[in-house]
Amino acid sequence: MLCKNNSGLSMGALTAIIIAILVSVLSSNQSYGETIASNNTKSALSVETKGTGPALIFIPGLNSGKDTFRPTCDYFQKKYRCHLLQLPGFAGHPAIHSLQQDFLIAMRDEILAYIKTHKLRKITLVGHSLGGTLSLMLALKAPKLVDTLVIVDALPFYPAIQNPAMTAELMRPQAEQMRAMMNNQSQADYEKNAATNMQGMSNNPEHLPLLIEWSKSSDRTTTIQAMVALMTTDLRSDVAAIKQPTLVLGAWAAYKAYGSTKDSTAGIYKLQYEKLKNVDIRMSDTGYHFLTWDDGDWVNQQISGFLSAK
Repeated sequence: MLCKNNSGLSMGALTAIIIAILVSVLSSNQSYGETIASNNTKSALSVETKGTGPALIFIPGLNSGKDTFRPTCDYFQKKYRCHLLQLPGFAGHPAIHSLQQDFLIAMRDEILAYIKTHKLRKITLVGHSLGGTLSLMLALKAPKLVDTLVIVDALPFYPAIQNPAMTAELMRPQAEQMRAMMNNQSQADYEKNAATNMQGMSNNPEHLPLLIEWSKSSDRTTTIQAMVALMTTDLRSDVAAIKQPTLVLGAWAAYKAYGSTKDSTAGIYKLQYEKLKNVDIRMSDTGYHFLTWDDGDWVNQQISGFLSAK
């Protein structure tokens, strides 16, 4: 996720890194075929299902396509029913303007409605980045429906990476400043900055052109609203109420240049999740933010072993 607290980063540099993490995207390969829409026609979500067995619900991150988790689903579909979710406004999918204002809460409730509509029980939520935040929120909102959590490179409160004393209230003025800055950018500058922020999101540079293209195809208003929500949502205390077994998979290798080590980054995760008692934190040796692409075999092994042992 990021480097140790005393790395010497300025707040501006830290904010840029946070934005780079939050704005990271994954391409969606059209050759996989048409999306199978949810049976709930009123849902804002687009959902593709594959496989049979207990439900695995995959929630991608900010601006990301559901193909973030397609390799993971391909691995698990023989034993599990994969639900590959696509959030509105991201990766070329239409925005739902009525859901933009309180984006995280709106998406939490949309996913919960999908779960109830399809009568899913004892589900495992697998969330990447923003999807990890939503997974935590869903476990808090509907604990009886969620059996297990897998959080992929996500933290309960991103702005506290460098300063654990940071609060959502203290962060809000900076988040609003970021909102104003991004709203005032020309489209050309907005896309240029987004492309710059894609650097270091995957350890495979061949992904970069696709990442940039999907960033361009995400709805700008939805992206900004979601980023502000992430930067002002602090779940560090709330996670104490989560009783489900939780696996957290973290990344650090992309941030060596900022002084990050595997141990120092693991320390940040442990501090942020310290109130979540039933948590197992594991760090990839080589993967960047998109762990399911960069260290996919390791991710599959960690999830498989975790689900088998619980």
